Amino acid sequence: MALAGRVTAVLPLVGAVATAVALTGAAFFTVAHAGCAETGRFVEHEGVVKFEGGCMDGQDLPTVPKVENARYDVTP
Repeated sequence: MALAGRVTAVLPLVGAVATAVALTGAAFFTVAHAGCAETGRFVEHEGVVKFEGGCMDGQDLPTVPKVENARYDVTP
């Protein structure tokens, strides 16, 4: 009876560790097969840190939609 109590107490821990290992493996697999040959790097120019290289370009990112503010006048 004591053995059954110990097993049921350890099962949630084993499940959590197994889930963490599976998610870590999935993350490594996703990064390894991302399809980007150049990883990019952070470079400092005149006190400003910029990301150079990599697969993303500023044109790939979606633009922020223009929304009119009906409540407040926000003209400078």
